Amino acid sequence: MTGQLLLVDDEPGLREAVQAYLEDSDFSVDVAANANEGWQKLQQHTPDLVITDVMMPQVDGYQFLKQMREDPRFKTLPVVFLTARGMTKDRIQGYNAGCDAYLSKPFDPDELVAIVENLLERRGATDKPSEGTNLDEIARQLAEIREQLKQRPAIAQTASPIKIDLTPREQSVLDLVAEGLMNKEIARRLETSVRNVEKYVSRLFSKTGTNSRTELVRYALEHGLTH
Repeated sequence: MTGQLLLVDDEPGLREAVQAYLEDSDFSVDVAANANEGWQKLQQHTPDLVITDVMMPQVDGYQFLKQMREDPRFKTLPVVFLTARGMTKDRIQGYNAGCDAYLSKPFDPDELVAIVENLLERRGATDKPSEGTNLDEIARQLAEIREQLKQRPAIAQTASPIKIDLTPREQSVLDLVAEGLMNKEIARRLETSVRNVEKYVSRLFSKTGTNSRTELVRYALEHGLTH
Protein backbone atom coordinates (compact mmCIF):
# COMPACT_ATOMS: atom_id res chain seq x y z
CA MET A 1 0.00 0.00 0.00
CA THR A 2 1.14 3.54 -0.71
CA GLY A 3 0.13 6.80 0.90
CA GLN A 4 1.38 10.25 1.87
CA LEU A 5 2.10 10.54 5.58
CA LEU A 6 3.09 13.43 7.85
CA LEU A 7 5.28 12.48 10.83
CA VAL A 8 5.58 15.02 13.66
CA ASP A 9 8.08 14.27 16.45
CA ASP A 10 10.66 16.40 18.28
CA GLU A 11 13.11 13.49 18.77
CA PRO A 12 15.44 13.51 15.71
CA GLY A 13 16.62 9.92 16.16
CA LEU A 14 13.14 8.45 16.46
CA ARG A 15 11.81 10.69 13.70
CA GLU A 16 14.49 9.54 11.25
CA ALA A 17 14.12 5.87 12.21
CA VAL A 18 10.34 5.88 11.84
CA GLN A 19 10.54 7.80 8.57
CA ALA A 20 13.04 5.31 7.14
CA TYR A 21 10.93 2.31 8.16
CA LEU A 22 7.73 3.77 6.73
CA GLU A 23 9.46 4.67 3.47
CA ASP A 24 10.81 1.11 3.25
CA SER A 25 7.16 0.06 3.51
CA ASP A 26 6.36 2.11 0.36
CA PHE A 27 4.89 5.19 2.07
CA SER A 28 5.89 8.75 1.21
CA VAL A 29 6.76 10.52 4.45
CA ASP A 30 7.05 14.24 5.16
CA VAL A 31 8.46 15.16 8.57
CA ALA A 32 8.17 18.02 11.05
CA ALA A 33 10.14 18.63 14.26
CA ASN A 34 7.21 20.16 16.17
CA ALA A 35 3.50 20.87 15.94
CA ASN A 36 3.94 24.39 14.56
CA GLU A 37 6.06 23.07 11.71
CA GLY A 38 3.57 20.24 11.24
CA TRP A 39 0.72 22.74 10.91
CA GLN A 40 2.67 24.64 8.25
CA LYS A 41 3.21 21.38 6.34
CA LEU A 42 -0.53 20.71 6.48
CA GLN A 43 -1.22 24.08 4.84
CA GLN A 44 1.10 23.19 1.97
CA HIS A 45 -0.22 19.68 1.33
CA THR A 46 -2.87 17.54 3.01
CA PRO A 47 -1.47 14.06 3.72
CA ASP A 48 -3.48 10.85 3.88
CA LEU A 49 -2.61 10.38 7.55
CA VAL A 50 -0.76 12.14 10.38
CA ILE A 51 1.50 10.46 12.94
CA THR A 52 2.34 12.74 15.85
CA ASP A 53 4.11 12.58 19.19
CA VAL A 54 2.05 13.69 22.19
CA MET A 55 4.69 15.18 24.44
CA MET A 56 6.25 18.05 22.49
CA PRO A 57 7.39 21.53 23.60
CA GLN A 58 5.22 24.63 23.04
CA VAL A 59 2.30 22.87 21.32
CA ASP A 60 1.70 19.28 22.42
CA GLY A 61 -0.04 16.54 20.48
CA TYR A 62 -3.43 17.16 22.08
CA GLN A 63 -3.36 20.84 21.10
CA PHE A 64 -2.16 19.93 17.62
CA LEU A 65 -4.99 17.41 17.22
CA LYS A 66 -7.54 19.92 18.51
CA GLN A 67 -6.29 22.44 15.95
CA MET A 68 -6.74 19.87 13.18
CA ARG A 69 -10.21 18.77 14.29
CA GLU A 70 -11.43 22.38 14.42
CA ASP A 71 -10.41 22.91 10.78
CA PRO A 72 -12.95 21.47 8.28
CA ARG A 73 -10.11 20.44 5.98
CA PHE A 74 -8.62 18.08 8.56
CA LYS A 75 -11.67 17.11 10.59
CA THR A 76 -11.66 13.51 9.35
CA LEU A 77 -7.92 13.16 8.71
CA PRO A 78 -6.66 9.96 10.41
CA VAL A 79 -4.26 10.70 13.28
CA VAL A 80 -2.00 8.26 15.13
CA PHE A 81 -0.57 9.25 18.51
CA LEU A 82 2.94 8.12 19.47
CA THR A 83 3.74 8.59 23.13
CA ALA A 84 5.73 7.32 26.08
CA ARG A 85 2.59 7.67 28.20
CA GLY A 86 0.87 4.34 27.86
CA MET A 87 -1.43 4.14 30.86
CA THR A 88 -5.09 3.35 30.23
CA LYS A 89 -6.14 6.86 31.30
CA ASP A 90 -3.68 8.33 28.77
CA ARG A 91 -5.13 6.18 25.98
CA ILE A 92 -8.65 7.20 26.95
CA GLN A 93 -7.60 10.85 26.90
CA GLY A 94 -6.12 10.36 23.44
CA TYR A 95 -9.22 8.69 22.00
CA ASN A 96 -11.48 11.28 23.63
CA ALA A 97 -9.37 13.96 21.97
CA GLY A 98 -10.12 12.40 18.60
CA CYS A 99 -7.08 10.33 17.67
CA ASP A 100 -7.68 7.21 15.59
CA ALA A 101 -4.93 5.07 17.11
CA TYR A 102 -2.66 5.31 20.13
CA LEU A 103 0.76 3.60 20.13
CA SER A 104 2.99 3.59 23.20
CA LYS A 105 6.77 3.96 22.95
CA PRO A 106 8.77 1.83 22.56
CA PHE A 107 6.75 0.15 19.82
CA ASP A 108 7.23 -2.43 17.09
CA PRO A 109 7.50 -0.57 13.75
CA ASP A 110 5.59 -3.39 12.09
CA GLU A 111 2.67 -2.62 14.38
CA LEU A 112 2.78 1.04 13.30
CA VAL A 113 2.76 0.01 9.64
CA ALA A 114 -0.20 -2.31 10.28
CA ILE A 115 -2.11 0.50 12.03
CA VAL A 116 -1.39 2.95 9.21
CA GLU A 117 -2.43 0.46 6.52
CA ASN A 118 -5.63 -0.37 8.39
CA LEU A 119 -6.59 3.28 8.85
CA LEU A 120 -5.91 4.10 5.20
CA GLU A 121 -7.88 1.06 4.08
CA ARG A 122 -10.83 2.06 6.26
CA ARG A 123 -10.69 5.61 5.00
CA GLY A 124 -10.61 4.39 1.40
CA ALA A 125 -13.63 2.19 2.04
CA THR A 126 -15.67 5.01 3.57
CA ASP A 127 -14.62 7.87 1.32
CA LYS A 128 -17.07 8.82 -1.40
CA PRO A 129 -15.94 7.12 -4.62
CA SER A 130 -14.79 9.46 -7.35
CA GLU A 131 -17.44 8.15 -9.72
CA GLY A 132 -20.20 8.95 -7.24
CA THR A 133 -22.64 6.74 -5.38
CA ASN A 134 -25.65 7.16 -7.67
CA LEU A 135 -26.19 3.58 -8.87
CA ASP A 136 -28.21 4.66 -11.90
CA GLU A 137 -25.41 6.97 -13.01
CA ILE A 138 -22.81 4.25 -12.51
CA ALA A 139 -24.92 1.84 -14.54
CA ARG A 140 -25.30 4.41 -17.31
CA GLN A 141 -21.55 5.01 -17.46
CA LEU A 142 -20.86 1.29 -17.53
CA ALA A 143 -23.31 0.84 -20.37
CA GLU A 144 -21.62 3.61 -22.37
CA ILE A 145 -18.17 2.17 -21.73
CA ARG A 146 -19.20 -1.33 -22.71
CA GLU A 147 -20.90 -0.05 -25.85
CA GLN A 148 -17.63 1.65 -26.80
CA LEU A 149 -15.76 -1.59 -26.18
CA LYS A 150 -18.00 -3.34 -28.70
CA GLN A 151 -16.91 -0.74 -31.24
CA ARG A 152 -13.23 -1.08 -30.37
CA PRO A 153 -12.14 -2.82 -33.63
CA ALA A 154 -13.72 -0.03 -35.68
CA ILE A 155 -12.09 2.60 -33.53
CA ALA A 156 -8.71 0.89 -33.77
CA GLN A 157 -8.75 1.17 -37.57
CA THR A 158 -8.84 4.96 -37.37
CA ALA A 159 -6.89 5.31 -34.15
CA SER A 160 -4.38 8.09 -33.85
CA PRO A 161 -1.71 6.75 -31.45
CA ILE A 162 -0.43 9.28 -28.96
CA LYS A 163 2.42 9.02 -26.48
CA ILE A 164 1.48 9.64 -22.84
CA ASP A 165 3.91 8.70 -20.11
CA LEU A 166 1.99 6.30 -17.86
CA THR A 167 3.46 4.37 -14.95
CA PRO A 168 2.89 0.59 -14.99
CA ARG A 169 0.25 0.93 -12.26
CA GLU A 170 -1.54 3.77 -14.11
CA GLN A 171 -1.57 1.58 -17.23
CA SER A 172 -3.04 -1.32 -15.27
CA VAL A 173 -5.77 0.91 -13.83
CA LEU A 174 -6.53 2.38 -17.28
CA ASP A 175 -6.86 -1.09 -18.82
CA LEU A 176 -9.27 -2.16 -16.07
CA VAL A 177 -11.33 1.03 -16.36
CA ALA A 178 -11.57 0.30 -20.09
CA GLU A 179 -12.90 -3.16 -19.23
CA GLY A 180 -15.76 -1.44 -17.41
CA LEU A 181 -14.60 -2.17 -13.86
CA MET A 182 -15.40 0.27 -11.08
CA ASN A 183 -12.92 1.39 -8.42
CA LYS A 184 -13.85 -1.26 -5.86
CA GLU A 185 -13.44 -4.02 -8.43
CA ILE A 186 -10.14 -2.56 -9.64
CA ALA A 187 -8.85 -2.36 -6.07
CA ARG A 188 -9.67 -6.03 -5.56
CA ARG A 189 -8.02 -7.02 -8.84
CA LEU A 190 -4.82 -5.06 -8.10
CA GLU A 191 -4.83 -5.91 -4.38
CA THR A 192 -4.75 -2.28 -3.27
CA SER A 193 -7.13 0.18 -1.60
CA VAL A 194 -10.04 1.98 -3.24
CA ARG A 195 -8.41 5.26 -2.24
CA ASN A 196 -5.26 4.39 -4.19
CA VAL A 197 -7.32 3.49 -7.25
CA GLU A 198 -9.12 6.84 -7.00
CA LYS A 199 -5.74 8.60 -7.01
CA TYR A 200 -4.63 6.72 -10.11
CA VAL A 201 -7.90 7.47 -11.91
CA SER A 202 -7.51 11.15 -10.97
CA ARG A 203 -3.98 11.15 -12.41
CA LEU A 204 -5.28 9.56 -15.61
CA PHE A 205 -7.92 12.31 -15.90
CA SER A 206 -5.16 14.89 -15.50
CA LYS A 207 -2.77 13.29 -18.01
CA THR A 208 -5.46 12.80 -20.66
CA GLY A 209 -7.35 16.03 -20.08
CA THR A 210 -10.61 14.15 -19.46
CA ASN A 211 -13.22 14.64 -16.75
CA SER A 212 -15.14 11.37 -16.54
CA ARG A 213 -14.56 7.66 -16.91
CA THR A 214 -16.52 7.64 -20.15
CA GLU A 215 -14.36 10.39 -21.63
CA LEU A 216 -11.23 8.64 -20.38
CA VAL A 217 -12.15 5.34 -22.04
CA ARG A 218 -13.11 7.07 -25.28
CA TYR A 219 -9.81 8.98 -25.31
CA ALA A 220 -7.81 5.82 -24.50
CA LEU A 221 -9.46 3.81 -27.28
CA GLU A 222 -9.13 6.56 -29.87
CA HIS A 223 -5.44 7.01 -29.14
CA GLY A 224 -4.43 3.40 -28.62
CA LEU A 225 -3.56 3.75 -24.93
CA THR A 226 -5.13 0.49 -23.73
CA HIS A 227 -3.51 -2.93 -24.00
